[in-house]
Amino acid sequence: MASLTLSNVKKRFGHVEVLKGINIGIEDGDFLVLVGPSGCGKSTLLNMIAGLDSISDGEVSIGDSVINELHPAERDIAMVFQSYALYPNMTVGQNISFGLEMRHVPKPEREKKIGEVSAMLQIEHLLKRKPGQLSGGQRQRVAMGRALVRDPKIFLFDEPLSNLDAKLRVDMRTEIKRLHQRLNATIVYVTHDQIEAMTLATKIAVMKDGELQQLGSPAEVYDDPANTFVATFMGSPSMNLVEVLVERADTSETQLQLAGFDGEPQSVTISCGFGELSAYVGKTVQMGVRPEDITESEGSTPSTLHCKVDVTEPTGADTYVITSLGGTEVVARMPANISLKAGDMAHFRFNPEKLVLFDSGSGSRIR
Repeated sequence: MASLTLSNVKKRFGHVEVLKGINIGIEDGDFLVLVGPSGCGKSTLLNMIAGLDSISDGEVSIGDSVINELHPAERDIAMVFQSYALYPNMTVGQNISFGLEMRHVPKPEREKKIGEVSAMLQIEHLLKRKPGQLSGGQRQRVAMGRALVRDPKIFLFDEPLSNLDAKLRVDMRTEIKRLHQRLNATIVYVTHDQIEAMTLATKIAVMKDGELQQLGSPAEVYDDPANTFVATFMGSPSMNLVEVLVERADTSETQLQLAGFDGEPQSVTISCGFGELSAYVGKTVQMGVRPEDITESEGSTPSTLHCKVDVTEPTGADTYVITSLGGTEVVARMPANISLKAGDMAHFRFNPEKLVLFDSGSGSRIR
């Protein structure tokens, strides 16, 4: 296995720049997930790492070696595709061993590796079947087996679970996580599913319009988003964003004003001070709060807001309580046994330790 470094990597198609200087570094054994909406450039970036697409500018390095000019076969990378890309006329065993045959690996060694990988993926009983006789999950295991048997420096996964149904996606996600823990392999994984990103990654790279928005651990990206795009893209339900007016901001106390459910202004006083907001006093900023950081308060205090419940959505483990603040729909994740119902008035408290604030113009994080 090896580290991977992307230094100011760019991709142009004619005059259109689709990747705009990507800088990412991961260590040996890291699980990097490239996540973002369709068209953000994540699959293009993966193909450039694999050598399936050329690099317009910048460098891609594996370990200490720059691989820009290397043929895909010389990069010691294994790729698992969304479409599985299995040979339909070959058995499972032949599909897994094909790459080894092309490298002239002796038959006894091939058979040993096939046995080890098929046992790891629990597909020993499928080795003599053809891909057409397999389910989607079984085909994905075979595609993973074909990559694993090579023992490459880096594994690349291009949305490998997108063709599976919801339950199977969850099961396969667990298998991939278990596989990474067992092998301590270096993996780069592309998905548009932020739940996959949060559950699998040791590092997440959030992308939008060919630009890297944030690189960090799942906890960093979730708790400390760099901008409003990351804040709303990561998390389900996503982070609530509400426009607030900064009335006062010092080192001991911060007062924020927003439009209440009836349009009348409400103020909330936060006991911990946000002194760095002093330049924003009298200005509007966006307040971000995760649904789980909104709780029902027993009564009115300077740190609570009076809200009208619009909708409640029981999910089994939780109940989503939806209200409106600052003209914006706000979702609170509350206990399953909450007694609130549509039309009720309640006092909601926002956890001040978890509040994040963004510049209304640029969307960049203020604190």
